[in-house]
Amino acid sequence: MNLSEIMDTLPSLKATVDAYGLMAKKSLGQNFLLDRNITDKIIKMSLDAQGKKDFSDDYVFEVGPGPGGLTRSVLSQNPKKLTVIEMDERCIKIMEDIKSKVGDRLEIISGDAMKQNFALMDAKPRHIVSNLPYNISVHLLFGWLKSIEAFNSMTLMFQKEVADRILAKTSTKDYGRISILSQLLCKVDKLFDINPNCFVPAPKIWSTVLVFRPLHSGLTEKQISNIEKITAAAFGQRRKMIRHSLKSIANIDEILSCLNIGNNLRAEELNPLQFLQIADKI
Repeated sequence: MNLSEIMDTLPSLKATVDAYGLMAKKSLGQNFLLDRNITDKIIKMSLDAQGKKDFSDDYVFEVGPGPGGLTRSVLSQNPKKLTVIEMDERCIKIMEDIKSKVGDRLEIISGDAMKQNFALMDAKPRHIVSNLPYNISVHLLFGWLKSIEAFNSMTLMFQKEVADRILAKTSTKDYGRISILSQLLCKVDKLFDINPNCFVPAPKIWSTVLVFRPLHSGLTEKQISNIEKITAAAFGQRRKMIRHSLKSIANIDEILSCLNIGNNLRAEELNPLQFLQIADKI
């Protein structure tokens, strides 16, 4: 049997959760997605957005697989290898059951995703897929963006308000630091929103699935660090004019004048490229 056929022989996700008494843990930010139709839709829409038929010859990393909904959907698309990173021993046992059927195509890492450097694991092409734990989603994203050139794509689920911030345009209330860094480094596509009732337990908010693909913009570590520094200052006092919020930067008035950026503008009125221009001057 191929991997897709093997996945179809597994017990339903609900039966798996019941068999293991798998109640979601709030401390781990767990909300389980048990509808295989939705997890299949996530992976298929992601592949379509990338112009890919499947994950053949690709290495995929999944953070927090839980009972294995996305895991099954990824494996059905024939990856060269899927590596899952999980902290919950109950979920690791479920992964071990799947591994017993698919062999070395599935690798299980017991540990904290924030301590893993996927950019150094396996060969390319590399992809990250995750229904992200909401309590660490932004932290993980910032880390992965800094090494985005190591990946072909990231297919990530966020709470909708975070996704809105990532996609936000200049001069909108949601526009901020994560919008700027994401849009300078990636082409970000929204796939679809997911109703909270699709999860167990149901969170109080909607979720959104995004696909990130590197723009190969060539930004250096120093440029990214400078952008983080500038945007932290600018959006830390977002209602102030940038000549005030960025006053800690030496010669900021001269820099803004040189770049033809009005010093009476506020942070949300500068587009990502303007923040990059400032970063290149400090």
